[in-house]
Amino acid sequence: MQPGPMPKSTLHLRQLEALKAVCEHGSLTRAAQALDITQPAVSRLLSDLTSELGFRLLDRKDGRMVPTQEAKFLLPDIARVLEMMAQIAETGRDITQRKAGHLRVACLPGFAVSHMPSLVAEFLATHPGVTMTIEPDRPERILEWMLGEQYDCGITDDFAGHPAIEARTLDIRSVCIFPEGHRLEAKQAVRASDLGEEKMIHPRRDSAYFRALNEAFAEAGVALQSLVELRQFTGACELVRRGQGVSVVSELDARNYAGRGLSYRPFLPQLPHRLSLVRPVHQHPSMLTLEFLEAFEESLADLRC
Repeated sequence: MQPGPMPKSTLHLRQLEALKAVCEHGSLTRAAQALDITQPAVSRLLSDLTSELGFRLLDRKDGRMVPTQEAKFLLPDIARVLEMMAQIAETGRDITQRKAGHLRVACLPGFAVSHMPSLVAEFLATHPGVTMTIEPDRPERILEWMLGEQYDCGITDDFAGHPAIEARTLDIRSVCIFPEGHRLEAKQAVRASDLGEEKMIHPRRDSAYFRALNEAFAEAGVALQSLVELRQFTGACELVRRGQGVSVVSELDARNYAGRGLSYRPFLPQLPHRLSLVRPVHQHPSMLTLEFLEAFEESLADLRC
């Protein structure tokens, strides 16, 4: 004959709390007061727990309710369970209030050393208990991470779109950067026609930003004289501040170098740098993720086109 299925447990935390309270206070009345329930309610909880476990839990000795040997054996485990549940409840409250959790952010390498540090420091200061992973890499890699749901959100260059990725695109003003003391400092704004004789440090030729920049030069009737081609605006800023050519970059990157050997002016015609905030569509975003993305977008408010 095959043994029947094990009976399903119907233990409840309130029953465990009642037993622990009676053992600590020595009476049903004081246990009821500690739990803020009635004495009959405590008696009912203990009766149900006794029936569930199948052995007596309490004895009366010298006018006090004391645990039986069997109950004494259970009490340490009961205390651990109740402590764990209290900790889970507290962590849940912290998560609801965005005071706990881990946020994984992928971003362009330039952001990891320019805009992100100050933003992250401010965000963590207002979210004690939150931890973060920040992983810089090229746009192609960030796309792979979003598709694989390996990161909560990403900050990348102009994103062409994908059905598995939700994106919000922000247009950031572009500026012309040049070494301090350069002749272009005398201008209120710099046009493509002003740069015909300048050696240019520019993004990769296969980028949408370079194509738009090259088109602006063509419409102005001047040739773009290439000096250095690179991927990141921060690299362009570093070269320009060292006296190597001029460039057109996002004002977000340029302002981090202002007064450090580099000056800049608005570039005309307006050439927006399209920045995309991305996250996986099929991964439900945490409140932390949404709040961080909102904070990032707000931090760029004064740079938007």
